[in-house]
Amino acid sequence: MDVPELHPDLEPISFLVGRWEGAGVGGYPTIESFNFGQEIVFGHNGKPFLTYTSRTWLLDEAGNRVRPLGTETGFWRQLPERRLEVCLSHPTGVVEIYVGEVVFHKIELHTDVVARTATAKEYTGGHRLYGLVNGNLMWAYDMAAMGRPIQSHISAELKRVGDFTPGIL
Repeated sequence: MDVPELHPDLEPISFLVGRWEGAGVGGYPTIESFNFGQEIVFGHNGKPFLTYTSRTWLLDEAGNRVRPLGTETGFWRQLPERRLEVCLSHPTGVVEIYVGEVVFHKIELHTDVVARTATAKEYTGGHRLYGLVNGNLMWAYDMAAMGRPIQSHISAELKRVGDFTPGIL
């Protein structure tokens, strides 16, 4: 299958396209600190958006997978003047819309809208930073949840392990 040409509007975020894997750390006042593994895939179909899927799993002290953690999927849309919109959905009953901007290989996003189902845990907002540093994708996520103000939650360093292949998303 031929890979479609990346839409020209996506040039500012083209560095994201591909499959990334790595590990990170997490914590929050309401939970114990933990280590996790992660895979992120940014894909495209030639239209002016990127597809996005993230899977995480708990790691033990030796770095072995223990159990699945979070999953999120969505779409990243590049707007004029380096603005960005991101729509994310979680199987836990949360949907988020982020807005932000791209400056070179740095992306900063803040939640504009958070919607929750009646059974979802309380979550009111997030702030995400992504950056390409020495060829690796570094990111950090701060959140406001469980009656607490926005604060650090998780961060990771991911290495590119593959280019985008149509059909994997």
